[in-house]
Amino acid sequence: MNVRRLIPTTAVAGAVALGLVTLTACGGDSSAADKGTDGKLDVVASFYPVQYLAEQIGGGHVAVRTLTAPGVEPHDLELKPRQIGELADADVLLYLKGVQPAVDEAIAQAGVKHTVDAATLTTLEAHGTGEGHDHEGEAHEGEEHAGEESHEGHDHGSEAGTDPHVWLDPVKYAEVAKGVGAAFAKADPDHAADYEKNTAALVKKLGDLDTAFETGLKNTETRTFITTHSAFGYLAERYHLDQEGITGVDPESEPSPARVKQLQDVAKEDKVTTVFFETLASDKTAKTLARDTGLKTDVLDPLEGITDRSKGDDYIEVMRANLAALKTALGAK
Repeated sequence: MNVRRLIPTTAVAGAVALGLVTLTACGGDSSAADKGTDGKLDVVASFYPVQYLAEQIGGGHVAVRTLTAPGVEPHDLELKPRQIGELADADVLLYLKGVQPAVDEAIAQAGVKHTVDAATLTTLEAHGTGEGHDHEGEAHEGEEHAGEESHEGHDHGSEAGTDPHVWLDPVKYAEVAKGVGAAFAKADPDHAADYEKNTAALVKKLGDLDTAFETGLKNTETRTFITTHSAFGYLAERYHLDQEGITGVDPESEPSPARVKQLQDVAKEDKVTTVFFETLASDKTAKTLARDTGLKTDVLDPLEGITDRSKGDDYIEVMRANLAALKTALGAK
């Protein structure tokens, strides 16, 4: 995660307080929200993973605006004064606290009744550069240190140090989808039945995706994959894989020489074939490591945005492309 700006203390307190009262605010009043002139629920989504949920669950009853344009690295987003001012006019604000500090601060000040923090709809965990690896008794002190550096001064998820990339685990993403569906129903009870139906359809799609990952990655030659930054901790945990991030959650940070040496040893020991990079961050580090270790490179997309470089037009398609890339890299049988 590349979160380079610190959030003022008062803003953090406001955002945390907002996160705690979000569900109460959504659930305490079942009256319909004031809709826009077109009669649709006006939903503002912070970035693609929550935008996708809003569009799939809301269907024709919602008008979804996103704060993060396609191709923009979401962690570096700076909101324009006009965007901040327009937040207060939304019927529903949908975001994931800890991903975008500028958004967290603006939403905390917007005062919109139906505000949904996706981080409160599932359980967040802490993930480092390596997930559960212990090579020949080595404690991976370099990994722990790299993880500490990546978190220093940042706020990831509901608590400092947690990993917000829950959307990369279809099971956790389905949990978030259910919460969003319930929030939409309370904001717009006249269409609650449709939101419930759409949520169920999306949860089924995510269940099918989970089955595809579980089946496709059940038998592989190696369980280890190397990726630019540690965005895939939830995915690795769900499907019993070992993620080895070149850096921590910050995709732009540089690995230490010790970490590079460590990854070279991991690659040899675990028969790693591929170093993965992503579409919205530099591939320089991944390609350098791959060249030095004789490995291939490929894309493993953290799905923080859809662009013309994405291997698919939406979440499901790109996740299936991720599955195909993992099956090839891991030697799926």
